[in-house]
Amino acid sequence: MKHNGIIEEKMTNLKNWLAVSTMIAGFLLAGMAAKADPLTITLSSPFQVGVSGDVIGFTATVTNTTGSTVYLNSDTSSGLLIVDDSPYLNNWPLSLGPDGSYTGLLFNVDIPWPTAVGLYPGAFEITGGGDDNAEDELGVADFNVYVTPEPSSLLMLGTGLLGLALLGASLRRVTA
Repeated sequence: MKHNGIIEEKMTNLKNWLAVSTMIAGFLLAGMAAKADPLTITLSSPFQVGVSGDVIGFTATVTNTTGSTVYLNSDTSSGLLIVDDSPYLNNWPLSLGPDGSYTGLLFNVDIPWPTAVGLYPGAFEITGGGDDNAEDELGVADFNVYVTPEPSSLLMLGTGLLGLALLGASLRRVTA
C-alpha cells in the first residue's frame, strides 16, 4: 500500500509541474502577442537584382496599425550594402494618424564597385513612437539584393574564351 501513496504523490507533482509549465507558456505567448509592431511595412518588391555600381530603390507602404498617432522620428538599417535613407528622411510624413498609411520610395541600396556576386540581405527599421522624441522600434522591413555579374564582364569572359578556342583550333592546324 505504501507504493500507491508514492505513485499518487508523483502524479500530483507531475500535475503541478504541468500546470506551472502551461501557465509560463501562456505568459510567454501573451507577451509575444503584445509585442506587435505599431507599423506594418510592406515593400513592393523585397527581392531585387542589380550589378556593381547600381542604385536600387525600395518602395513601401507603411500602415499605422494602432488607434493613435505614431511619430516617425528616425530609422536604422543593417546589411552589407550601403543603405541610403534620404528618401525616407526627406519625403515621408513626420507622423501617421490612427490607421493611416503612406506609400512612397522608402530607401535606396547602393551596390558599390566592385561587389562580389551573391545574395545580400538587409533590414530597414523605422523608429519613433507616441511623441516627436520617442525612439521605439515601430516596424522592420527585410529586403534582399542579389548582385549579378556585370554584362561587360560576361562579354569579356566570353570573348576571351572564344579567342582561346580559335587559338587552339589554329594551333591544331599548324601541328597537323
